[in-house]
Amino acid sequence: MSSRPELKVDDEGGFIKFFKALPSHNADTIRIFDRGDYYTAHGDDASFVARTVYKSTAVVRQLGKSESTGLPSVTMTVTVFRNFLREALFRLSKRVEIWETTGRMNWKITKQASPGNLQDVEEELAGEFDAAPIILAVKVTAKAEGRNVGVCFADASVRELGVSEFLDNDLYSNFESLLIQLGVKECLVQVDKSEKDVEMSKLKAIIDSCGVAISERAGPDFGIKDIDQDLARLLKDEKASGTLAQTDLKLAMGSAAALIKYLGVLHDSSNFGQYQLYQHDLSQFMKLDASALKALNLMPGPRDGAKTMSLYGLLNHCKTPVGSRLMAQWLKQPLMSKDEIEKRQQLVEAFVEDTELRQTMQEEHLRSIPDLYRLAKRFQKKLANLQDVVRAYQVVIRLPNIIGTLEGVMDEQYKDPLDEAYTNKLREYSDSLAKLQEMVETTVDLDAMDNHEYKIKPEFDDSLKMIKRKLDKNRHEMDAEHKNASEDLNQEMDKKLFLENHKVHGWCMRLTRTEAGCIRNNKGYQECSTQKNGVYFTTHKLQSARREYDQLIGNYESTQRSLVNEVVGVAASYCPVIELLAGVLGHMDVIISFAHCSVHAPTSYVRPKMHPRGEGNTVLKEARHPCMEMQDDVQFITNDVDLTRGSSEFLIITGPNMGGKSTYIRQIGVIALMAQIGCFVPCAEAELTIFDCILARVGASDSQLKGVSTFMAEMLETANILKSATSESLIIIDELGRGTSTYDGFGLAWAISEHIVKEIGCFSMFATHFHELTALVDTFPQVKNLHVVAHIDDQGKAKREVTLLYKVEEGVCDQSFGIHVAELVRFPEKVVNMAKRKADELEDFTGKHDATALNVGKEDVEEGSQLLKDVLLRWKEQCEGKDLSRDEKVEMMRELVKGDEKLLANPFFQSVKAL
Repeated sequence: MSSRPELKVDDEGGFIKFFKALPSHNADTIRIFDRGDYYTAHGDDASFVARTVYKSTAVVRQLGKSESTGLPSVTMTVTVFRNFLREALFRLSKRVEIWETTGRMNWKITKQASPGNLQDVEEELAGEFDAAPIILAVKVTAKAEGRNVGVCFADASVRELGVSEFLDNDLYSNFESLLIQLGVKECLVQVDKSEKDVEMSKLKAIIDSCGVAISERAGPDFGIKDIDQDLARLLKDEKASGTLAQTDLKLAMGSAAALIKYLGVLHDSSNFGQYQLYQHDLSQFMKLDASALKALNLMPGPRDGAKTMSLYGLLNHCKTPVGSRLMAQWLKQPLMSKDEIEKRQQLVEAFVEDTELRQTMQEEHLRSIPDLYRLAKRFQKKLANLQDVVRAYQVVIRLPNIIGTLEGVMDEQYKDPLDEAYTNKLREYSDSLAKLQEMVETTVDLDAMDNHEYKIKPEFDDSLKMIKRKLDKNRHEMDAEHKNASEDLNQEMDKKLFLENHKVHGWCMRLTRTEAGCIRNNKGYQECSTQKNGVYFTTHKLQSARREYDQLIGNYESTQRSLVNEVVGVAASYCPVIELLAGVLGHMDVIISFAHCSVHAPTSYVRPKMHPRGEGNTVLKEARHPCMEMQDDVQFITNDVDLTRGSSEFLIITGPNMGGKSTYIRQIGVIALMAQIGCFVPCAEAELTIFDCILARVGASDSQLKGVSTFMAEMLETANILKSATSESLIIIDELGRGTSTYDGFGLAWAISEHIVKEIGCFSMFATHFHELTALVDTFPQVKNLHVVAHIDDQGKAKREVTLLYKVEEGVCDQSFGIHVAELVRFPEKVVNMAKRKADELEDFTGKHDATALNVGKEDVEEGSQLLKDVLLRWKEQCEGKDLSRDEKVEMMRELVKGDEKLLANPFFQSVKAL
């Protein structure tokens, strides 16, 4: 807490007055004020920052003399502010406004950021984000036959606009898949205050369920009046705008207009003629919805502890920021083309088989590649400096070694795929960048980089040459003073006494803290500061030399400025090639990361055999859950999976709680997805068909927070499955119908299962506690029953030991183990015993009732009812007018029944008697 800056404002009253006069802002927006070397937040924003960053409102200070007229405020160092920025934008989906002052109370917004638009704060974030910040605008028209949806989207750091227009159902399943596919962070929606649009409410619910920030924009923003000329100014190929805008993509063009206005790309002339427009085809990737994302643990959750708890965390061994972002994109965009999947598999196999190639690429080459997209962006935005030119140069000079490593592959089977994907392209880019390398080596003083100085070579200009001579003389004087101090203080140079260029004090000397006593009370030496690594001090001669050095460096920089601008300008012209190079190296990084995981798993992954869509079966031998097997102290039990058309399309899995049903069905979804992104899979052998989507229903834990009951959430997810699934989909259902009464729940589970089997006909897995559902196998040959095995050791009724074996076998599990789980978590013994008694009672009742009901025909019921009626009438006559006790009346009834052989033989009477 002590590191928090002190709150100092020159004119407190003036600032309070200014702040309180500001128009109120949306609760999703946080205003931050840049005070130069620290930042502040005020009012409600101060409380938010205090809770988010410091986890305590005790840090809030009052600006002003009294609480009634004052202003709650909080301060942040630059580092704390940057951490807050990441938290606010990425985890909390907030918008941030940064205000700066140009004079007395002349505050204005200089930077704005939102989850999908990070352009203004890219430097503050230093490129530290897992996935590209995609921002999307959507426009919808609802018609009787369906919903027309038009979208335009962009990654603000890459100069591309994607558009798509498609028909959707009333649950917006395709739109939800698109949000997941693209990894959208922020969504612009049209809002019309005059009417309450039901469709817009549905749309917002979908956006919210995908964890995407919503930005409402006025209707006119989506107008297409000026879109043709706007696109003509932005696009490289002017024809593209005309052809697209004149087609039926009117909704997408409206979305494009809103997005262009929101991002403000037309305000920056450097964007003109630089953008590309492309049409996104929704069907080229497997569709995933928010439920599938959650069920398959694709991306890290806020509560995930170990990195390996999510598939992204498990697979991401990328060495470059571009690779990590591409990995996140690929996970949400599994391929649908068998050829494309097999191309990736072949590349993965090349790096799996050649350990030296894989390790050299990871440890020697890729590790040193910076974020090339971000570097290109700095050149495009004219923010680049000589250091950025050198960073680009350092990548260029590494390319020959990368190419050489790839050319060293001798196996013909892998050489051609590697050449096509990487080597040929890298050779081409290396040749294109040769002139950049030549320019840097001619103009930049590469030796000065050792001192973290980025300068033009002095030989390049006569004025620079003269200043360099003076700098050398100055440096010689400082070295001489260093030597004198060493002799005077009797301290060894460069072992105990160092000459360093400190970021605050400039050139000065440093002694280790144990030796620092020799300069105390010594008039010839001036102490600057004491830090962990020692005591910094100077002398009069060194101070004078340091001042001259600073002046000379200033002269050098002002003299070289025009030359630097020229060099940076030439380097900027190589941006298109640098971006292409980033794409190739990022692709290689992800492929090598897949190979790394495949080799280093507890048991190596295998290359799966892929069948075209709608053909072949999915058969996995000794399948494992890739994340589960990586958890500490887990000895994973493998299981086979057989999804065969006609005989085991629909698997019903029964068995005890905690027995492994959920893991079994989810691991099949995870393996299918891994196979379609081109990765190897955790099996001994695997063949899979290509699925067009994975649809999942696996719990609704956070729905109550959004005002949706568990059962309602369950039904909404299931409705989405039934409307979206095709015969080529994969459906995963983990329990269904538990949120309502047993009979309603079972009825729904049966009807849904029957609909999937009869009408949809896709591969499905249904884990359930409704054992009655297993009767589906009698009606449909494509249904198969499986159960997870539990060993039961009966030692008298009181103590029943249950051992879960986590093995999946054919057949039905005919009992539940809910009470066993209660025992495991140490329920009070009384409660457990009462539960057992009640369960036994209910089992006895329903068991007997069911058994007799099955054996009694309609005629037996009619005959038995008449015979019983006759006996009761005779009994009534005999009892009337007699003063008999209850026991005597019962005895009389027994005698009458005993004497009626026909009644005793009747099956219906026997069932009544048994009750």
